[in-house]
Amino acid sequence: MKHLLSAGDLSRDEATLILDTAEQLLSVAQRPIKKLPTLRGRTIVNLFFEDSTRTRISFEAAAKRLSADVINFSAKGSSVSKGESLKDTALTLQAMGADAVVIRHHASGAPHRLATSEWSKGAVVNAGDGTHEHPTQALLDAFTMRSRLGDLAGKNVTIVGDVLHSRVARSNALLLDTLGANVTLVAPPTLLPVGVETWPVETSYDLDASLEKADAVMMLRVQRERMNASFFPSAREYSRRYGLDVARMNRLPDHALVLHPGPMNRGMEINADVADSDRSVIVEQVTNGVAVRMAVLYLLLGGATEGETA
Repeated sequence: MKHLLSAGDLSRDEATLILDTAEQLLSVAQRPIKKLPTLRGRTIVNLFFEDSTRTRISFEAAAKRLSADVINFSAKGSSVSKGESLKDTALTLQAMGADAVVIRHHASGAPHRLATSEWSKGAVVNAGDGTHEHPTQALLDAFTMRSRLGDLAGKNVTIVGDVLHSRVARSNALLLDTLGANVTLVAPPTLLPVGVETWPVETSYDLDASLEKADAVMMLRVQRERMNASFFPSAREYSRRYGLDVARMNRLPDHALVLHPGPMNRGMEINADVADSDRSVIVEQVTNGVAVRMAVLYLLLGGATEGETA
């Protein structure tokens, strides 16, 4: 694996290797000195053309815990605001000796363009491209579910909300299918993408009917910034039909988990009492995200092969 561009590119063995490696690396966060010398001398660039908090900081923490040198690039305040292209930015970073580029971009396919061109000779990690994919988010979600539920084969995962604009939903659908889980997408008809019938999922418009068999429920943020039309009558109506409140949470099996990739619209897709409940693993997802991204960077740049331990 030279790049990580899509969750669909991972075989079951490759995905399991990343999750197993992350499990070993998770213990680093418990140490007094949270550092490993694994990537000392390597340079990792966080190339972010979109705003981000969790993902950017998570990748930065992951790289630094592996002792890599980190360069944080934000489009705001850079030459991009003067019209510099992705190509010229990438060539500049290559000239600086970047070993890996972690890229988030508003255009779907930008990481693939970077990885398949001569603009960058290092590894490319997709940290979210448009409404397309976000593979490391899917990996950390799977890691969180696996740590609580065990092997995901045969487990039922319900993903609820704005699937149309969600790169998280697509990556989770692909990865969870690879790991043997059963995925159900629940959303209003207007928030399901064209071609969803080709995804390895079931679809439903009825959240209540999908709760009683769910081992995990993942709520998606309503991405108003990507909407240029009215996709549902009102926020109140959306919350009534597709929001997860305490009454709906109580219909879940006793072992079921509540996840959210963040940031949350409390009171919209998820009630505050649910987000802060014992069933919620939302904060745990953030912690696990650092370990999973450490595993990805380690396996891409550290030279580990299947069967080796971190």
